[in-house]
Amino acid sequence: MSSSGHSGERPAVDPIFRCPWAGNDPLYRAYHDQEWGVPCRDDRKLFEFLVLESAQAGLAWITILRKREHYRSAFAEFQPEQVASFNQQDIALLLQNTGIVRNRLKIESAVNNARLFLDIQAQFGRFSAYLWGFVDNCPIQNHWQDAKVVPVTTPLSDTISKDMKKRGFRFFGSTICYAYLQATGLVNDHLTGCFRHPQCGSL
Repeated sequence: MSSSGHSGERPAVDPIFRCPWAGNDPLYRAYHDQEWGVPCRDDRKLFEFLVLESAQAGLAWITILRKREHYRSAFAEFQPEQVASFNQQDIALLLQNTGIVRNRLKIESAVNNARLFLDIQAQFGRFSAYLWGFVDNCPIQNHWQDAKVVPVTTPLSDTISKDMKKRGFRFFGSTICYAYLQATGLVNDHLTGCFRHPQCGSL
């Protein structure tokens, strides 16, 4: 499945133009320039983004980026095997951790999702094989010229979210799913004028 971009002549790529959401925050810019939209097939990184995107629900992404290293420490370097083994005592400790979003439902969902992540690995060999199977292992190249028209959900995110929720994943509705697909490069949603659009498109 794929989502369609806008057709028409592509504007010249400005070597210093970024997608507007990157703003002026150095952390946000670094994330935009180095990670967002880069095709990711590493299960550890895919699990990291699963935890972070789910934690982001209802919050600004920059809030999560600023807490990212705290999350890395709190969630066992994003090793799904270790997170899956967290018990109620571990969850109670996380609820006292001021470095992360102290929301019980989100913390419990991270543990729950880690266990289901392992189930998918057992079934498909790798979580990435499961995820990339939805796009035939080929990133979707969109050609948005205006940030206002970039969607927040697509039929693809609806399908993946529905399948994962059926498997028991929590905090992974279609909107979170689409942000996840953008972040992990299954979808290239850099604007066509952004210097990263052709770079990510060639990966």
